[in-house]
Amino acid sequence: MKKSLILAAALIFMAAVVLYNPEDSNAMPGFARQTGMSCTTCHYQHFPSLNPFGRAFKSSGYTTTGAQSMIEDEILSLPVTLNASLVSKIRYQKRNGESATGSAGALNKGQTQFPDEGSILIGGRAGEHIGFLLETQIIDNTAPAFASFKMPVVYGNEYKFLVIPFKTDSQGVSYGFELLNTGALRLMRPMEHRTETSAQQYIGTASGATGAAFVVAHSMFFANYTMWSPTAGTNSTGPHINYVRLAATPTVGGWDLGAGLQWWSGTSTEPEATAGAGPTRTRAKALAFDVQAQGDAGPVPVGVYLTYAKADKSKSGRIANMYNASTNRAKSAWTLSAEAGVIPHKLAVQAAYRAGKNGDAANTGKDKDNATTFGLNYSLAQNVDLQLNHSWYTGNANKGNLRASGNMLTTLMLFAAF
Repeated sequence: MKKSLILAAALIFMAAVVLYNPEDSNAMPGFARQTGMSCTTCHYQHFPSLNPFGRAFKSSGYTTTGAQSMIEDEILSLPVTLNASLVSKIRYQKRNGESATGSAGALNKGQTQFPDEGSILIGGRAGEHIGFLLETQIIDNTAPAFASFKMPVVYGNEYKFLVIPFKTDSQGVSYGFELLNTGALRLMRPMEHRTETSAQQYIGTASGATGAAFVVAHSMFFANYTMWSPTAGTNSTGPHINYVRLAATPTVGGWDLGAGLQWWSGTSTEPEATAGAGPTRTRAKALAFDVQAQGDAGPVPVGVYLTYAKADKSKSGRIANMYNASTNRAKSAWTLSAEAGVIPHKLAVQAAYRAGKNGDAANTGKDKDNATTFGLNYSLAQNVDLQLNHSWYTGNANKGNLRASGNMLTTLMLFAAF
């Protein structure tokens, strides 16, 4: 009953803000300040999803300029302003289980996460052929503030050639370069419940990573080969793990299409941290495919996203697969999600389904891990979203957890970038 009242209150609140229909905000995040363009110039329906212009801006290495004055000299081209944005996620989450202890108990009671995420992003043009993006996290004083960073070096016009050294604490190797909105990169997805709506996120590809991406990008495709270490920041890895990303991004009949694959492979070695401990070896073996279609169905903007990912099982007595430690079965999933802007650039309705197999680490013979998710996204401003996600879980892998953790998760989130 209490959960039903919470859901009803959330829906009533979202209906109220829809009727209010406020004006778009004039507070533009950092890249909007640099280009002098609105948020919707780069984002599809709502941030962080990208449209073709947003992909072109990212492929330029964040070097595109517009309204800002520039400092220009021989081999010098800088905006007069260092552009920054404050990004925050404030969430309320509730599960329907019976446990009163630990993380499960906190969510069963209902947990306010204020904030769930908080960071200052600084980035943009550093030179004619150089851009950068720095994420400084500001909520955990035990973690490095220098959370994620990349510095694209880019040449070319129609065809862009980029070399991108990068480091991230949690986004995975695809942080180096990614353009699709399928969850191929953790932060690029329409819905907040990431493991329920993206197969790549379900198998666990978002982690610490440091490396260099070598990219060719065009309006019709992009290709990315990355040498990387599964460590965020300073490391002595060698050899590196390999990552390959290939994707086509054509426009057909007015629809912005994308289809691609991701491949993680190889084994890395780091020297022993303490005498006698031995070296640290990490193995990656996973594959993913994804498809997206973004366009108008009459007056309604629609996005459809399909993903599949598989992480091979680990072999007993061998180096474990970092994406699936189970020695019993592969970990895999496919997801289908859709988003329709019933009030364009204001209100979008969302739905997703995941058919997952969790690897059966406990060797119970029960690995089906499915999820159905519905959501609403309301843009209070171009740079402030209110989102409601509700997921429920089915499949034989979940039956033992129903009493403790419940079979439902509800998230109400205020997502803002200033």
